[in-house]
Amino acid sequence: MLTPGLQGVARLVVGSAHTAATLGSGDVPALGTPALVALMEAAAVAALAGRLDAAETSVGTRIEIAHLAATPVGDEVRAEARLVAVDGRRLSFALAAFDSRQRVGEGRHERV
Repeated sequence: MLTPGLQGVARLVVGSAHTAATLGSGDVPALGTPALVALMEAAAVAALAGRLDAAETSVGTRIEIAHLAATPVGDEVRAEARLVAVDGRRLSFALAAFDSRQRVGEGRHERV
């Protein structure tokens, strides 16, 4: 049963492959926004782990984030997703991400 309050976490140690410079989203050698988006989406998937029928999966349909601060290579980022609403098959999540110093991202995500 999918009910509001389910939570998931995903972690990533930032490597050169995760930087804005490598991903083409800027020229900064820090966590790129595309990598942050993927990590936040992984946290939402983790919140659903073991809660869907074996033949079911979920797909992301919408994501809106604010990338609030830069995270340098070598630091760990922890993304958290909390299921806040279930409307039929549509699942809405609140997202937040933190590195060792501060909140680095926040947003909303929908999956069906």
